Amino acid sequence: MSFRRILGPFAAACILSMTPYTTAAHADVANKTDSLRSTVQYEIELGAGAIVKPKYPGADSYLVSPFPIFGVGRFYVPGLGQVVEGEEMKRGLFFYPSFDVNGERKASDSADLTGTDKVDWAVEVGVGGGYRHDWLRGFVELRQGFNGHEGQVAEFGLDFIATPMERVELFFGPRASWASNDYMDTYFGVTPDEASADGSMLSAFNADAGFKTVGLAGRVRYDWTEQIALHLRGEWDHFIGDAADSPIVKAGSINQFSIGVGMSYKFAFDLFD
Repeated sequence: MSFRRILGPFAAACILSMTPYTTAAHADVANKTDSLRSTVQYEIELGAGAIVKPKYPGADSYLVSPFPIFGVGRFYVPGLGQVVEGEEMKRGLFFYPSFDVNGERKASDSADLTGTDKVDWAVEVGVGGGYRHDWLRGFVELRQGFNGHEGQVAEFGLDFIATPMERVELFFGPRASWASNDYMDTYFGVTPDEASADGSMLSAFNADAGFKTVGLAGRVRYDWTEQIALHLRGEWDHFIGDAADSPIVKAGSINQFSIGVGMSYKFAFDLFD
């Protein structure tokens, strides 16, 4: 999945230039130039885009936020050689860093949140890994939360990969996510004090650990030039389990959608002889 919640409408692009993409933060970079791959030690891709997404988990209203694009197509470690080989590796294991940022949530964000306490922004840091075999790949991401929540989250995905035309690559497949008790109670729980607050229409609810969403995600990449790429991404998530039973989600929406567009630039260089 990709950064879904941002510290503020502009902060993520400044503090974390990484994405899932998506994403969560998949380290996938397409490069169609074999000669370039054979002569450089590093390929780093940086970019940014804009995404339309729910204001907070369970919201039925949307906002536009920036999202960063980061990728590593080739990475060299002295003594080990090329530890990341990029998209020419059509089969085998792959690993990458995984990040996510959840923005601050306030009662003023929606009338549905009347009486709820503020939830501070949170950063999630972890790792992802998976296996690719030609046109199919599976992956899992594990992250630990800091600040706004201190729980753990896991993202699972399966992608079907296609190249319908030259310079175009398509990734599409199912998604699922799991969260620990701390995460679930932070974003989907309602305390007795919140339920009894003036103006609150929510009932008290304790959200336990478990799977929270299933859905579909897709991404299209177009290599405009050897260095510049255009990106289109979209995702649909459907809450399940305690997340679906949460009064916050029932007051908002059980289905969450996002769509974003962006552009990136690829830097290729050597550091070692």
